Amino acid sequence: MTHTRPNVLLICTDHWAAEHLGFAGNSSIITPGLNELSACGVRYSNAYSECPVCIPARRTLMTGQSPRTHGDRVFNDQLTMPDVTTMAQAFRDAGYQADAVGKLHVHPQRDRVGFDSVLLDDEGRPQWGTLDDYDIYLGDQGLPGRQFDHGMSNNQYNWRPWHLDEEHHATNWAGRMMARTIKRRDPNKPGFWYLGFRHPHPPLVPPQAFIDLYRDVEIEAPYVGDWAKDGADRPFAIQAQLSRTNLYTKSQMQAAKRAFYALCSQIDYQIRYLVGTLRLEGILDDTIIMFTSDHGDMLGNHDMAAKRIFYESSANIPMILSPNKGNPKVTEGVVDDRLVGFADVMPTLLDLCDIEPPETVDGISMVGAQTHDHIYGECGEDDTSSRMIRDARYKLIYYPVGNHSQLFDLDQDPREMVDLARDPAHAETLARLQDTLIGEMYGVDLDWIDNGALVGKPDREYRWAPHRSLNSQRGDGWPPSPKVEIQQIEWTMER
Repeated sequence: MTHTRPNVLLICTDHWAAEHLGFAGNSSIITPGLNELSACGVRYSNAYSECPVCIPARRTLMTGQSPRTHGDRVFNDQLTMPDVTTMAQAFRDAGYQADAVGKLHVHPQRDRVGFDSVLLDDEGRPQWGTLDDYDIYLGDQGLPGRQFDHGMSNNQYNWRPWHLDEEHHATNWAGRMMARTIKRRDPNKPGFWYLGFRHPHPPLVPPQAFIDLYRDVEIEAPYVGDWAKDGADRPFAIQAQLSRTNLYTKSQMQAAKRAFYALCSQIDYQIRYLVGTLRLEGILDDTIIMFTSDHGDMLGNHDMAAKRIFYESSANIPMILSPNKGNPKVTEGVVDDRLVGFADVMPTLLDLCDIEPPETVDGISMVGAQTHDHIYGECGEDDTSSRMIRDARYKLIYYPVGNHSQLFDLDQDPREMVDLARDPAHAETLARLQDTLIGEMYGVDLDWIDNGALVGKPDREYRWAPHRSLNSQRGDGWPPSPKVEIQQIEWTMER
């Protein structure tokens, strides 16, 4: 090695919750690689996505900024990146070569957001007028436009086995391309490598080999809190979220969960493959590895699926940091319960490499002495909006429609089974967190406050209607379709 700073491999998945890890107490999921990686570093058990939906979360990851600062808490798929020093650019400015593989989910699609090179997998979004590198790869294999022949939707929970050979699966392609990127590194520079796996985000299409891994595994049934069982007591936004699961029976959701776990295991095996690549290249001890996700997935818990809400299964994300060998800033094999956010990833990785973070960064280093006293979460600006305050013990979730607050004691009730908001014994805690929430609010949120108190918006009933687009269904990709002005995804529909 002709340089002294460590390499960095940052791995980010999509839809993977903190609870979807074997070493985190989930006896159903098979994650041997991540189990071992955690044993070599630190797992942050209280890591949160400040806006648990793809585009806003990834803007936070790449800029170190909160949604308030970077400008998206909605899912604005045509918003360009803010004009700031990104994580990749900060590493490049410090002498690193920075390369990315997989899902970035930025606009325009070929924006490199500071990387020297990007091999892009953007989940088949040709309507924007771009073929990504995974599309091109399939064409080179004689399979142009064939990635969605399985017929599954990117935002639904039907499933089936992957329809092509396993080597052509997007997860395997991303792993191979990252291995090749590592092998092609400049020996005179340290490397910052970003790997964005698109799964376990639907479509739920695991290869048969990973389905077979779970043939004899008993998958834990979803859990449903007392507050979620009473339809009359559910906030409007939760009624809208429930519309994601009303087309599935309990057995179908359980089958979807098995397929989802199979996709997680497939990623885990690719991570093992990459650790092996670093080892054979002789640079494993000189490489920092971080594993995380943009948000989680409810997967039937509290009778909900997907993301955009602040229950643990959606907002509590995995955060595993395995340092380069001998790094004094990280203790190996521990669980750190401090509160951390997605905005903290950038300053943490820069800190570990002794690089000063840009002044535009909102996050703080996870390995420093400074800590958060709370994490503020925000998603949406319409009637399905929700907000969160998470402190060391309690979580407040606020829905403006109906002026509905929920309060959970995560020390005593980590699965959020009992809502304490109406319990007189917790009135003081509720008031304290509501005051904290009011202090974080801005923009349209200020209309939900009157005389220093939350008043929200008038309540309303959610009326479900079908999605003509089947929740962003993709189809035949060859020959390529024209660039068209279609909505990327419809989150909710009402009659």
